[in-house]
Amino acid sequence: MLITRIISALVLAPLVLLAIWFGGYWFAAMVVIAAGLMGWEWARMCNAGQLGWPGLLVIAVVVFATAGFALFHSLPVFLFLLGGSLAAGSAALYRFKGRGTLLFVFFGTLYIGLACMAFLWLRSVPEQGLEVVIWLLAVVWATDIGAYFAGRGIGGPRLAPKISPNKTWAGLIGGALAAGLVGALAAGFLGREAMLLVVGGMVLAVVAQGGDLLESWCKRHFGVKDSSHIIPGHGGILDRVDGLLAVFPVAFVYFWVVGAHF
Repeated sequence: MLITRIISALVLAPLVLLAIWFGGYWFAAMVVIAAGLMGWEWARMCNAGQLGWPGLLVIAVVVFATAGFALFHSLPVFLFLLGGSLAAGSAALYRFKGRGTLLFVFFGTLYIGLACMAFLWLRSVPEQGLEVVIWLLAVVWATDIGAYFAGRGIGGPRLAPKISPNKTWAGLIGGALAAGLVGALAAGFLGREAMLLVVGGMVLAVVAQGGDLLESWCKRHFGVKDSSHIIPGHGGILDRVDGLLAVFPVAFVYFWVVGAHF
């Protein structure tokens, strides 16, 4: 299992980083494809592993919304996502079985679409989009690593035992400290204000772990362990980017409010 995870990471990570580095259509295509796959995973999770025509609607909404935003960056694309999410949720209420399908499908479709649109916007920030995205990725990856080692090494009280029994408060703190360290290193490397990147990294570490817990709660609600098995040894795309899905919209709001100043 460990070998499979390592091989998958060695194959996928360079492709993702190259697409981010070059930006443009390569990057947009990667995000659109990821959006469609995450929509597929979410729809199947909400319908006992079956897709169904409401699931096809979920995929269509997130794909067209993400592609439309990549091309136009306009408010009508957001309105399309909002309306499409509501339509997908209504269709799921009619066809899918299970509790709260309308809200889960509506929220999941909107959540995935907004995160992908935020990712595209952040990468497109003039002169600093690449730096912003790489920093965000580094913060989330450091959070995961710090939380894992602090949680395993220190243990202690559980963070949310009914949602994710393996997560601890020590892991949360360790992840935040690791993210803060990444912020300090990034400030020195990029010549930016250290306090902003350190504090910002620690805040986003908490947001990332909140996103992780959110997906864990949804999976527990539907009784599934992994969102899919599309990535050998890792599960689904949603399982790997749950923290980023929460971080990207928060980062977008910040950079949009301050005028994309990093």
